[in-house]
Amino acid sequence: MAKIRLFIETQLHSEARIPLSRDHAHYLFNVMRLEVGARVLVFNGTGGEWCAYVAEAGRKSGALHIAVQTRSQADPPDIDLMFAPVKKARTDFIVEKACELGCRTLQPVFTHNTNSLRLNLDRLRAHMIEAAEQCGGLYVPVLKPPLKLHEVLRSWQGRALVFCNEMRDSPPITKAVSSLAAGTPVSVLIGPEGGFSPDEIAAIKAVDGALPVSLGPRILRADTAAVAALTVVQAQSGDW
Repeated sequence: MAKIRLFIETQLHSEARIPLSRDHAHYLFNVMRLEVGARVLVFNGTGGEWCAYVAEAGRKSGALHIAVQTRSQADPPDIDLMFAPVKKARTDFIVEKACELGCRTLQPVFTHNTNSLRLNLDRLRAHMIEAAEQCGGLYVPVLKPPLKLHEVLRSWQGRALVFCNEMRDSPPITKAVSSLAAGTPVSVLIGPEGGFSPDEIAAIKAVDGALPVSLGPRILRADTAAVAALTVVQAQSGDW
């Protein structure tokens, strides 16, 4: 069974010959030491997973021969994560774990207390691709350009909004989301390290579909809160 999985942004079908990028060639042939005939699993986020064989191997280039489909496409449930960017390593952790936990879309939001206003979206997407390759996923979440929180709330419609409220005046998340039916479109909102401002809290609670929740008696870091909240929501209305 092939253990190496590659995300390749091209159409996949039986008998196709796929040229490899320089980065993929370096990884397969210089790092993993694969040779012609070695088996690799590939996916593109929309066409399922395919078994491929190395048809050409070079230090800086190569090609794969696509053989047969091993799994049909399975997209994650309609669960999104909205998060205020934090320090670089912790933001990397958030997007990586959101991919592993089965998010469909990630939306960075700038809030009053957001202390990191610069995001390298290409680098974050690379983290998500690597996470999908390693966890066996067939889908790489959509990473949207950052928006101000009030811009997102102004156009809100048609989704439950699980608002992780560190003020601790909200019901436990397990109780609050118990009313969500399986398959309900849900967005999880995680705040910055300094929390939401009073005006932001009021605006979030006023949104149609808002579900303010507590994540317990301890104040969690933003990256920990994201994992905790997504886990509960996935268990309640996702594909777990």
